[in-house]
Amino acid sequence: MVDREFNKKPLLELLREAGTGNSQCADCGTPDPEWASYKLGIFICLNCSGIHRKLPEISRVKSIHLDFWENDLLEFMKTHGNLWAKAKYEAKVPPFYYIPQSKDCLVLKEQWIRAKYEREEFVATSVCHETDSSGSREGFLWKRGRDSRQFLERRFLLSAREGVLTYYTKESKGPKAVISIKDLNAMFQTEKIRNPHGLQITYSKEGQTRNLFVYHESGKLIPKITRNYFKEGYMEKTGPKHNEAFKKRWFSLDSQERNLLYFKDPLDAFELGRVFIGSKEQGYEVQAGLPRGVRKKRWRAGLTIVTPHRKFVFVCENDREQKEWIAALNEVISRPVTA
Repeated sequence: MVDREFNKKPLLELLREAGTGNSQCADCGTPDPEWASYKLGIFICLNCSGIHRKLPEISRVKSIHLDFWENDLLEFMKTHGNLWAKAKYEAKVPPFYYIPQSKDCLVLKEQWIRAKYEREEFVATSVCHETDSSGSREGFLWKRGRDSRQFLERRFLLSAREGVLTYYTKESKGPKAVISIKDLNAMFQTEKIRNPHGLQITYSKEGQTRNLFVYHESGKLIPKITRNYFKEGYMEKTGPKHNEAFKKRWFSLDSQERNLLYFKDPLDAFELGRVFIGSKEQGYEVQAGLPRGVRKKRWRAGLTIVTPHRKFVFVCENDREQKEWIAALNEVISRPVTA
């Protein structure tokens, strides 16, 4: 009978050993990982272990608590570990590349794991076939038309050296748009775009937020991510007098830029407007409910954003959505505004 406790104690000691990075998942940072890849020598969480199982030629996983660990596997783990793997597989991660966290979706984690271990895109001595010496990446993405629902194939060029993302509509013409990477916000939107490799790229154009909705058939050109929106969803809003008709809008909370953006539809190319979310010290707060005298016929779970200049009034479809929006807005308001 296999003794599952064999080598368990030294394995747990290795997991908790200071200076190894083993106490957090090597791929998403989840604390206290309960799985390990004995082929890569890293400790990983349950979700990431499921992705590693898809890569049997590169990674093999075992449970720290439930599986039997042979002496040679334990010795291999001792000579490697999460920090060792980070130094090797993340040596050349671009500064604009979004590294997924524990809260992020599995699609984003899988692209990160495949980029690290399967394609070895960030190994110091590797040469990625899709990236040239200047740090550029070029390929075709399917892009949704600004005024239509049709996706058309477009050529995209991402240049780390120049710090820009460029896309073209026709080969014979110049670029349709040149977007600075430092001003770029991109996030996976698998449900919104209805594609497992769907991506929403957001940037500022002439003072307005511009959205590009794209996807790639394999996802290999899509993992250059900056950050995700903190919260998205439908709410209804009224105007500054609070007696205007409530209109249903799609809202996106950008916690980094402290903007609550709103659109007529989730896949709109341009925003209709925005609400800046300042800090508590500046007089901003969010309140449950509607101001006195404001009436709503359909949705009734109201919330009010109080600013130094006016009150913005919204209603949510249900109490759960109201609580989630209030929690998300309070998270932004609780942080001081930095220059």
